[in-house]
Amino acid sequence: MKLLFLACLSPKTGNHTTAERIRSHIESAGHTCELRDAAEFQSPAEVANLLSSNPTFEGALAIHLFKAGRLLLDIQVPFGVIFGGTDINEDVKVEQKRVVMEQVLQKARGFNADVTILKCNQELSQSSRIYVQPQGIQTEVSEQFCWSEFLRSSDASIEHVDELRVFLLVCGLRRVKDPLYLVEAFREWHYENPLNVLVIIGPKIDPVFTVEVEAVVKRTAGVFLAQERSQQELHAAMKWCFAVVNSSVSEGMSAAILEAMDLGVPVLARDIPGNAAVVQHEYTGLLYSSPQEFVHQSQRLLSDHELRERVVRNGKLYVEEYHGLNQERETYRRLVDTLL
Repeated sequence: MKLLFLACLSPKTGNHTTAERIRSHIESAGHTCELRDAAEFQSPAEVANLLSSNPTFEGALAIHLFKAGRLLLDIQVPFGVIFGGTDINEDVKVEQKRVVMEQVLQKARGFNADVTILKCNQELSQSSRIYVQPQGIQTEVSEQFCWSEFLRSSDASIEHVDELRVFLLVCGLRRVKDPLYLVEAFREWHYENPLNVLVIIGPKIDPVFTVEVEAVVKRTAGVFLAQERSQQELHAAMKWCFAVVNSSVSEGMSAAILEAMDLGVPVLARDIPGNAAVVQHEYTGLLYSSPQEFVHQSQRLLSDHELRERVVRNGKLYVEEYHGLNQERETYRRLVDTLL
């Protein structure tokens, strides 16, 4: 079977990584999967024309119910949709988008959603067409990565590199990730102890917001902005840091959180439904609900070695049990079978 696979493919984003992984699952089952960036198409008619002029396509898939799913509304072949995070948690709040997503839900033959999305959206969990599959996680650390070079490239004024306690905030620069949420609290904490620093790393997805982030970081002591890196280099940076941070307003299932757990790095995550479905407080990580509480939980992680060892151990076990690639591969094979 030949499939068209639409996803948002901004370089070095979680969506891009997820799409490539899913494509490999589908192709490992003997299918052909042509991955295309949803941004290439302006309307459902363009995708319909592509498929009608290429009759070898027998089905289609999309990641994200609105951004990619809406582009499949006019096609004449069966399709499936993989829920993202912002589509179900944020876009559904916008009436115009919600109407379009409902149309996609009605026409799609099958869906895949992770359990965190269904926990936060009980109505969706009743559909018999939904396959529940947690995100599969695979980490790979670059052997050529240099930690001191990485830190110095973030800001030339950083000193005492070997002594720093680096909290790494991994996120694309867009408002839903709220990368500035902890900046002021971290500035004050850094003044108390200059060895505690926050490094924000991720692709510049929203150009206007990126300018705002760069301006704030530039004038804030103890907070730095790192250039995006390859997946292997990012995993190496995560492996070297003291803790991985999430400060999002909304999440489906954060790949960065799960990757940190797999790498044996403690996680400090904002207490929102998507994060709380993955991070069990004081067991697989630590949750916080305000910048001040973030500092408090970070101080606990610094002083309580038993707590740190416990969340690292349990986080690693959690990912191994629930986020393996084999089960994810089988789920996507079954999803494609529903399109045959």
